[in-house]
Order: sequence, then structure tokens, then C-alpha cells
Amino acid sequence: MLLADGYDKAFIGVATRCGQPTLAVYSVDKCINILMKDYGMDEEMAREWFDFNVTGSWVGEETPLFVESMSLDEACELFKEEENERTESKKNLGCKEKLATSS
Repeated sequence: MLLADGYDKAFIGVATRCGQPTLAVYSVDKCINILMKDYGMDEEMAREWFDFNVTGSWVGEETPLFVESMSLDEACELFKEEENERTESKKNLGCKEKLATSS
């Protein structure tokens, strides 16, 4: 099981799935708080740094999970927003493809 360096106080447990390695699980909110307290970042800077440098990193199939606490309603709303962004992105890509083939 891989652990995230510097985030021991944000560790909240482990995750398991059938036939997959056990993964370390961390609280995103606690990770952000660590960055703010230990490195003097404001919340926006900490979140941006965390998103790029931590959740944006892949270190293999044992890469830890980072959980963002929210209600089911909030999760559904987030899913809808992501779906809308993907749909819009596909529409834009389709327009670019049409423009490229028509010239």
C-alpha cells in the first residue's frame, strides 16, 4: 500500500475492491488544511497545488485515493456539471472537426 508523503494526519482509512490492491484513503479537506497550516498557503493556492501535484499524479495501481466529503445531492450535482462539460466539449470538438474537413 502506497502512502502520500506528508499527509499522515489526513489519512482516514483504506479502500478495497474485489481483486484489486488495498488503497490508502485521505481526506481532501484535511490535506488542504495541512498545506495551509504547514506551508502558509491560502485555501485557493493550496487547492490548486493539491489538484495539480497530488491528485494529478499517478504512481501506479496503488496510487492513494483522495476523498472529498459531500452529500449525495452535492455529488449528483457535481456529476451533472461534469456530464454537461463533457457534452459541451464533444459538441465543440465536433464543430472543430467539421470546420477542419470543410476547408
